[in-house]
Amino acid sequence: MISRTAEYALRAITFLAGQNSQPRTTAQIAEQTQMPIGYLAKVMRSLGRAGLVHSQRGLQGGFVLVADPRSLSIWQVVSAVEPSRRVKECPLGLPDHAQLCPLHARLDYAAELVENAFRQTTIQELLEPDAVNRHTCKFPDRRIDEPCSKEATC
Repeated sequence: MISRTAEYALRAITFLAGQNSQPRTTAQIAEQTQMPIGYLAKVMRSLGRAGLVHSQRGLQGGFVLVADPRSLSIWQVVSAVEPSRRVKECPLGLPDHAQLCPLHARLDYAAELVENAFRQTTIQELLEPDAVNRHTCKFPDRRIDEPCSKEATC
């Protein structure tokens, strides 16, 4: 449902949200979140342009989360790195499709549901899952290519 870039952005933001405003380098983020460092650098630039993270140069430098994870939504993070997937007009440009055809109307409805769910979920909620939803990612409990067990958090 979301691009790899959006997932990487969410991994990085969630990781930084758990670091108590301590700067983390791209290498540290990549290692802890199991992302390719080159791809992560691109994602971090986008997050910086969106004002979600700040980079500090120097010996104690790195990235810090600027936004409050209690009010930062998944949607804000995803929107920072990829455009909306809503369908507002016929993607085929057909003139007789002034209103969306049934296919594109349903695709837009599905995108709306995802968007609403992402708007209603904060990054803080990802850090503190409720008792019902304990199966969450905790970096770096496992390598990305290892299978998940019931006891593991992946």
